Amino acid sequence: MSPSFCDSPALSRRGLLKFSLGASAFLATAGLGASLSGCSSSVPASGFAALRSGDLMFLRALIPVMLDGAVAVEHKSDAVEGTLKSLDYSLDHLSPEMLKLTRQLFDVLGMAVTRGPLTGIWGSWENASGDEIRHFLARWQNSSLSLLRMGHSSLVQLVMMAWYGRKESWAHCGYPGPPAV
Repeated sequence: MSPSFCDSPALSRRGLLKFSLGASAFLATAGLGASLSGCSSSVPASGFAALRSGDLMFLRALIPVMLDGAVAVEHKSDAVEGTLKSLDYSLDHLSPEMLKLTRQLFDVLGMAVTRGPLTGIWGSWENASGDEIRHFLARWQNSSLSLLRMGHSSLVQLVMMAWYGRKESWAHCGYPGPPAV
């Protein structure tokens, strides 16, 4: 009788915890390293209160993929820019600690040394195809590492709240808007 898949020493709880701890330490170190080395500027991009230029490159690649099917192609660029403005407004009103964590997530996704291994996107975000971005999102959503699943959840929630908080998104989902007072 062959051993079951779950009895494999590589998949023990202890092994998984060690791996998760190591991965968490790596991501925290990479984010801290980017912050301390100046790789990630804390200066907002022109016209934005919280989003930085590196964040915008990543988000301008991510948001159109996340809005597929919710926005007509001819309105997608306006929808992306409106979503960025809504997201920027929301981030500007976060607590300093939550903004710091969000920026660390964006830093990890923006640095080439962490972006490639963690997302599978080895080039810049601007050159990533929609399929590559969908694969990255699925990879994080279904990851065995809770840290990556939390990162996926954070990205989806940030972008979707920014989009569905906008008036132009309401017609697509059948929401008539708030009642007139």
